[in-house]
Amino acid sequence: MKASVKTRSNVSIPCLTKKEAAARDLLTREELYAIHLLPGSEPVAYGYIDENTVIYYFNPDSVIEAPPELWFGAKDEPLTLPSGTVIPRMSTKRAAAYGYYTRERLSQMNCETLEEPVAYNIRSDKSTVFFFDKKTSTKLPLMCVRCGQAVRFKKKLCAACYEQDLAERREEGDRKRNAFYGMDRERVLFFDLELTGFYDRDEIISISIVNAKGEIIMNTLVKPDHTKKWKRTEKIHGITPEMTEDAPTLIELTPKIKEIFADADNIIAYGVSTDYSHIKYIYPENEREALHDKVRCCANEFVRYAHEHRPDVEHASLIDAMAAFGIDWDGIPHSSIADTVACMKVWEKLFPNYYKD
Repeated sequence: MKASVKTRSNVSIPCLTKKEAAARDLLTREELYAIHLLPGSEPVAYGYIDENTVIYYFNPDSVIEAPPELWFGAKDEPLTLPSGTVIPRMSTKRAAAYGYYTRERLSQMNCETLEEPVAYNIRSDKSTVFFFDKKTSTKLPLMCVRCGQAVRFKKKLCAACYEQDLAERREEGDRKRNAFYGMDRERVLFFDLELTGFYDRDEIISISIVNAKGEIIMNTLVKPDHTKKWKRTEKIHGITPEMTEDAPTLIELTPKIKEIFADADNIIAYGVSTDYSHIKYIYPENEREALHDKVRCCANEFVRYAHEHRPDVEHASLIDAMAAFGIDWDGIPHSSIADTVACMKVWEKLFPNYYKD
């Protein structure tokens, strides 16, 4: 016999004798039924009727009134169980309203009950069906969705199936990462933007573009058209409004940016959704799809690599990727040129055979 058990809400409750429960003014379900009440919350203690069956005790300050049809003698005779416990008759619909279900239904809910039935009903074929309280059941551990034989470990799989699945995913990922792509280093570009804020409405204040040879194609501050100050992001990238005062505007830079991107086969950024969502506005809508087809996301590829090879890596920022591969920074992190070069280095670690030379 256990000294305590856990309820469905994972709360441990103590095991008490009848005398100890009475001293605390706790009531059994049967005692509540007798005074036309139902438990209003989970049990606060339990005891044993026999080695396999428990009886729960409830706080009398947390109860609800039972409907008249459940009062003993109001409609049907209550049923006495072999243990001597008396339970009322209750329709299936009424039982469900109070969280009472058959043992089979609770099993489908991944619950197991140790308590005796709390109510019953008579089927049309005259057989008796018993109801059990979901509140006093215990949650069974979820089983692996692949083998169905062991408790889940990660991603709905048991430890063995997870390791097998991880090995399969790792093999597939490595095959993609180690493939030969034959790309021209001069036609693979990496870029990064710094912004006045974190939303689509914010403006670009710095843009850097580097090819896969490490050659700087563009590295410039950008004077925003509307925004006058950006205190929150200034603390991150260090660009002040005064620094952009004499910089070219995005409209002035647009022809050159388009020319550079037009000659590229791939355009890669770390966290491309943010960078693309801002750079796309220099293109008319009918040209954006062609640009998007060239874009690749280094962050997504690192996340996949980390899931397959480095489960110890908890975050997937560019700083985390650099640390995971042991790469040194050129410049200050969060400046657009340093982040662009860093993205280039991480990409080459992920795809060592990406270029034709």
